[in-house]
Formats: sequence, structure tokens, C-alpha cells
Amino acid sequence: MTQAAERPAAGGVALDPRVKLSMVVAANALMVMHVGPVVQAVAVMVFTMPLFMAGKARAGARMLACYALLCAVQAVAAAGVTRMPWLHVVGFTASGIAMMMPCLAAGASAFGTTRIGDLVCTMRRLHMPDAIVIPVVVAMRFFPTIRHDCRMIRRSMRLRGHSMLRHPLRSFEYVIVPLLMNATRVADDLTVAGLTKGLGSHARPTSLNEPRMRAADWAVLAAVVALPVAGAMLG
Repeated sequence: MTQAAERPAAGGVALDPRVKLSMVVAANALMVMHVGPVVQAVAVMVFTMPLFMAGKARAGARMLACYALLCAVQAVAAAGVTRMPWLHVVGFTASGIAMMMPCLAAGASAFGTTRIGDLVCTMRRLHMPDAIVIPVVVAMRFFPTIRHDCRMIRRSMRLRGHSMLRHPLRSFEYVIVPLLMNATRVADDLTVAGLTKGLGSHARPTSLNEPRMRAADWAVLAAVVALPVAGAMLG
């Protein structure tokens, strides 16, 4: 089972999980508010910051490059829509994806740079019920594992000389069938592992690591709180 999704890279500095959870809340608020492009761009940069701080510069660069590409597509579509009306659909699609980019950046930063033990400790200190804590923990373990299994299946198909471009329907079957069968086993294993670690216990749990707010955490938190305020003021 892969551990890359929950640990910062060597030498990286991870923010407090409470700051990252606040980023997820602020990102969803910005999407509901339909903020302007300036606030949206600043939000993507702020929400991508934890990836760079945790030593995952490549993931952060990909996130920023994706957003820059979407902005470029919007600009090209807006400039050429009078000559080619079909570009309106392309620009509208790019605008919709760009609107979700703050949420994607915040989610990647929150769940890609946080240790599961720290997240559980933080959520329980916030008095969140187990009905929320347990699904979040299982999801954080489940999706990286499934992604790793999908990568192994595709590698196995390449070793056997099977091209996904020449046989897309057959490739879909070759990927989805073993992936679904393995997903059931992974879900059972994660459930047993969670119960073994006491996630279902009603006793007061303890933690080896107690997350604490530092100066960098307060600075990022201030920027996160300022984003919805700026979005509401700029309309």
C-alpha cells in the first residue's frame, strides 16, 4: 500500500491540518460565490502553496500549469468566438473547469501532504463525529491504492504488447474488471486495518503527534480567510 499520498517529501514542511481543512472550506465557498478571475488565480496560488512547502514542487507546478492552460484557452476562445462560434463551447468548458481549480488545489494540498494520523487527531480535536472521520480516512487510503493498482495494470498491458489506442473498448475491460475486483479486497483490508487501529472504539484516543499552529500556519490561515472576504467585496 502506497504511502506517498500521506507523507511530505524529505525536507518538506507540512502545514497544520486545520489550516488545510480551512482551505477546503474556503475553496468551496469561493466556487459557490463565483468569484472573479483575479481572486480565483490568487486562490489557486495560495491553495497550491502547501504542495511546494511539503517538497512536492512537481505536483504544485502541474497544478499551476493546468490552471494557466485553462486561462489561455479561455482567452483564445474569447478572442476568436466571433469568427468561430464553436469556440464558445470550448471557452465555457475551460471556464467551468477553472472555477473548480481552487477546490482541486485545496484538496490536493490537504490530502496529499497530510499524514493520516495527524488528520485523525485534528478532526477529533475539532469534535468531528466518527461518521465523518472514518470515511475520510478510508478514502485517503483507498484512492492512492487504487491509483497504484491502475498503474500496475496499465504497465502489465504494455508488457504484453496491448495498445489502449488500437483497442479502447477491450482495454477498458482489461482495466476495469481487475480494478473492481481488487477494489473490493482493498476496501475490506482498509476496514480491518481501521478497526485494528481503534477507529471504531468509543474510548478517548491518544496521538503521538499533536499538531500545533506555527507562524507559517497563521500566515497561510490569514490569507485563506482573506480570500472569501475579497471575493465578497469585489463581487
